[in-house]
Amino acid sequence: MAEQVIRGRYRLEQKIGDGGMSEVWLATDLELDRPVALKLLAPNADRQRFEREARAAAALSHPNINQLFDFGEVEGRPYMVLEFLPGGTLEDQLLDDTPLPDEQTGRIARDLAGGLAHAHANGLIHRDLKPSNVLFDSEGRAKIADFGIAHMGDAGTLTEAGTVLGTAAYISPEQAAGEPAGPASDIYSFGVILFRMLTGRLPFESDQPLELVAMHRDLYPPALEEIRPDVPPRLESLTAAALAKDPRDRPADGSALLAELGAAGGIEATQVLGAPPPPHRDTGRRRATPRRRFPLPALIAGFLAAGAAGLGVAYLATRGASSAAPPTTTTQGHTTRTTKSTGTQEQSQATSAPSTTTTTSTAHTTTRQPPPPTSTPAPPTTAPPTTTTTVPVTTGTTVDTTVPTLP
Repeated sequence: MAEQVIRGRYRLEQKIGDGGMSEVWLATDLELDRPVALKLLAPNADRQRFEREARAAAALSHPNINQLFDFGEVEGRPYMVLEFLPGGTLEDQLLDDTPLPDEQTGRIARDLAGGLAHAHANGLIHRDLKPSNVLFDSEGRAKIADFGIAHMGDAGTLTEAGTVLGTAAYISPEQAAGEPAGPASDIYSFGVILFRMLTGRLPFESDQPLELVAMHRDLYPPALEEIRPDVPPRLESLTAAALAKDPRDRPADGSALLAELGAAGGIEATQVLGAPPPPHRDTGRRRATPRRRFPLPALIAGFLAAGAAGLGVAYLATRGASSAAPPTTTTQGHTTRTTKSTGTQEQSQATSAPSTTTTTSTAHTTTRQPPPPTSTPAPPTTAPPTTTTTVPVTTGTTVDTTVPTLP
């Protein structure tokens, strides 16, 4: 069909793929003047499956899914026109059995997770995710293609119950057991792809497809760190979760997968998915707690103001008391403070035992006078680190006015 123009619009240029189900051509869209991929159903192939793939692709529109442009039929053979992706397939990049660079692996993993998230959100399960169905555009962006056996919502399947459907090397345990596939089935196939990108090999290998199917159904994959000790912990943890035998133990769907990869898609070797932060290493050193500093003049002024306030309270409490009441003297350490009432003002002298320096504070009088006391003065009390003046009040209790002792 070389040089043939399909429906007067798509000119076939070169065959770029051929298989039992279809043949793929590089074609030119004459109306839009752009390259496209034209997929033509092979003779005697399953027409229903081909049409199913077209409907599935038409239901999706996402940067990480191969876009469908058109669908039709020529000479009794259905065809679909798809976005042309010149970057080849992921299978082409894995042919030498060596791991891909971790940064590249992380980027492809995020692209696949994004495409699966969109498909699952629209009720579509791919059921045959594998490297040959992952294509790359000219910018290196990975895109999921070939939804030929995809399952859409409640639509009927193309196979009877108990029939194995999918590619043996990437099939999920539930598909291998003939059970229905769900979004977690695509997650398992994603895990197999991730395992291969990280190690260059498959978790299970056999020349017999049925044996491979049984391995995925019955055996546990080898631990990644045993094959590659330097594997990034984030990707190792995600691979192990995706390859869990029970679908309930895997990330539920593409959205959960994308969330575990993280928006930034980091693959730091120091962080494991879902792990708590590393424990604090006690080096024996403690960071000192910052102490608040006050200017010395403000500190002294504060002490003096507090002392004046205390003397004022004492004066107000004693004004009007009997002049015969003996003065109260409290001794603390080497400091002695003597207080006496003069009727119009109160004078307080503080004298240090070894020194002759005298400090005098005067409290001004006030016109407000408390009622006369109803009881005799209580005996003097001693307060530990500061000097305390104890005076009688009308309620029969004592009021302690604490004046800080200046250093």
